[in-house]
Amino acid sequence: MQFRTTLSLPKSSFYLSYEKPLLMLGSCFTKNIGTRLQSLHLPVLTNPFGIVYNPISMAKNITYLMTDGIFSEKDIFKEGDLWHSWQHHSRFSSPEKTEILRGINDELSMARNHFAKTKILILTLGTANVFIEKKSNQIVNNCHKVPSHFFDKKRLSVDEVISNLKSVFEKTFIQNADCQIVMTISPIRHLRDGLIENNRSKAVLLLACAELSDLFPNVHYFPAYELVIDDLRDYRFYAPDMMHPTDQAIDYIWQHFTDTFFTEKTKIIAEEVQKINLMKQHRPLHPNTEGYQQFVNNLEERIYKLYLKYPFLNLK
Repeated sequence: MQFRTTLSLPKSSFYLSYEKPLLMLGSCFTKNIGTRLQSLHLPVLTNPFGIVYNPISMAKNITYLMTDGIFSEKDIFKEGDLWHSWQHHSRFSSPEKTEILRGINDELSMARNHFAKTKILILTLGTANVFIEKKSNQIVNNCHKVPSHFFDKKRLSVDEVISNLKSVFEKTFIQNADCQIVMTISPIRHLRDGLIENNRSKAVLLLACAELSDLFPNVHYFPAYELVIDDLRDYRFYAPDMMHPTDQAIDYIWQHFTDTFFTEKTKIIAEEVQKINLMKQHRPLHPNTEGYQQFVNNLEERIYKLYLKYPFLNLK
């Protein structure tokens, strides 16, 4: 007897590798998978604007990466003791306006250089519900705990999501025809909106992803949402807040992700890098002993041999 439905995913027609720079934008799910890719030293850049949940802000992010402008004083505001940007996560916020502008523009410059070389763009959509700042009439990426009466809230339509992302996808393919875009939907549940509204929001995103992947041969869908909601389908795979997947659920998604997008060569390199990572984490009780010095020498020799075999690696 079968007591659950399982997803069987085909191998991708393209692959992640240590020689293909990739960029990830999106919600906490992007952070979880991106952190694992970074720990394996793949050439990945994750969320240069901070966590982004809605597709309109994501489209703006990509547009910034394809243009030459920089953020100026007109793009920031002060709330309490801190300066913020509507387009950025609060990790960029600062008590000094010069500091926040320097931080977001330095990150923007670095991200543009990376985006110009990016071969794979992975986008994780979190919600179709957006907040519109009344004064500027713009959809914000982060409310920065500004009181709710300064915003209007709405749910984007399927057409609004498609039109905004379609436009930036077309521009992306003009600049980089070889770029592959992977769209996925975060399994994180936005329970503050209520279960019904959360499901309607996810439905908008699901339909938009389906349409976009039909429109472009270089746009693909990875079912992270379905792996948790329909495959695992159990509250034990959610944290106590009943919103975020557990580490075990993320491990399950990661397994399917690597099986789908990693070649055997990439898996072999990743396994060797992981062994080196574990060796680097070793903290000796007696670092001045001959045995530990031999351990260090073995680690250095292992890294050296890996560089000789795969000169494109960067283990810094």
